[in-house]
Amino acid sequence: MASDINYQDGPDLSRRDVSPVEDEPNHSPASLQQTEYERIGGRTGSSFFQTIIHLLKGNIGTGLLGLPLAVKNAGLLVGPLSLLAMGIVAIHCMNLLVKCAHHLSIRLGVCFLAFRRVVNLFLNITQLGFCCVYFVFLSDNIKQVVETANGTTGNCHNNETAVNVPSYDSRLYMLFFLPFIIVLVFIRNLKYLAPLSFVANISMCVSLVLIYYYCLTNIPYPINLPLAGRAVDYPLFFGTAIFAFEGIGVVLPLENKMQNPRNFPTVLYLGMGIVTTLYITLGTIGYIGFGEHIRGSITLNLPLCWLYQTVKLLYSFGIYITYALQFYVSAEILIPPAVARCGPRWTLMVDLGIRVALVALTCALAILIPELDLVISLVGSVSSSALALIIPPLLQIITFHNEDMKLWEMVKNIAISLIGFVGFVAGTYISIQEIVARNSSRHNSTYLNVG
Repeated sequence: MASDINYQDGPDLSRRDVSPVEDEPNHSPASLQQTEYERIGGRTGSSFFQTIIHLLKGNIGTGLLGLPLAVKNAGLLVGPLSLLAMGIVAIHCMNLLVKCAHHLSIRLGVCFLAFRRVVNLFLNITQLGFCCVYFVFLSDNIKQVVETANGTTGNCHNNETAVNVPSYDSRLYMLFFLPFIIVLVFIRNLKYLAPLSFVANISMCVSLVLIYYYCLTNIPYPINLPLAGRAVDYPLFFGTAIFAFEGIGVVLPLENKMQNPRNFPTVLYLGMGIVTTLYITLGTIGYIGFGEHIRGSITLNLPLCWLYQTVKLLYSFGIYITYALQFYVSAEILIPPAVARCGPRWTLMVDLGIRVALVALTCALAILIPELDLVISLVGSVSSSALALIIPPLLQIITFHNEDMKLWEMVKNIAISLIGFVGFVAGTYISIQEIVARNSSRHNSTYLNVG
């Protein structure tokens, strides 16, 4: 369903056929804004419904499945309230991004061009970070299915199997997936992935319905869970939660491709309202259902019966295909400049070589940090916070500071950016600290077992 998205799309700042307002005395700013608004969308773009589907697809992935653990880190009351607040702020920042892009496309300002390199940097970190998470997710879920296959039964009322046969380390599973993912990213045109993407979307939808069904039908009573988590764990909540709002990178392309971009605010509010509701409900009922035993992905807590083993396989297939869609963003940013520097004879080889190198890089990073919850929190803290919270408010300040920007708007934008920066620093620090601690614990355990 993402076959018509070009992640390089956005307001075309290189065009010179749109003059600044001051050079067009016969046109009001409002009329020029309307003209430019229609030009960006065009008549052959995506429909209202298609754009909502793309927006949902861009925000529903592994981050959603990690939210029950995030709620555990924040607490049963603080977690859902924080997700609601974060959703409102994230939607607001997405809207800011669209407004600033349109304004700068009319003014032909330099500010957006200056921000582009910074945005591209964090966009690459974010998208390749998603790809690292996908490697860990695939290895953890497939490993669990393989190890419990001999004891898997048709009884879904018991969350244990009779036999658990240890297999290979999860990092070897990552190496196993490496060639299959390389072949996948060799598909350079997303339209050829459209049929697989459609099947992947259906698979993930079916999986989510079954996950919700299990959680809702297995809510314990009474519920004895802390309403607020430990303060030291809250940065881990922040990183995972902001990672879940992973659709910031597709906002401008989707708005640009709409048949009628005037309707995009409605799409944004409706689509992200659905997404935020999914986040809050699954995060809450998932934590209630599994309590202190909740893992980095809720799929790893599901009963080890054939029905829910199939859920893991279906969702894993969806994530496998989604890897190519997320990878496409970085490929469109990094490959064209490199290809432009070589002759036509080497174009294909350079293109494919960069793709192999980037996939290998994400695999290597995943092998170095094979902890799903911590990788999600780290990627969210480092890059998603910058794209979703820090940059959009600063961009609005730079864009509108000479146009009678209200004081309260300035204060609001600075506050959002500061919150994002504090989350960036604290989340990154705590995530790295936990990664080091778990690695040390694993090495000590291996040493004792060998000894």
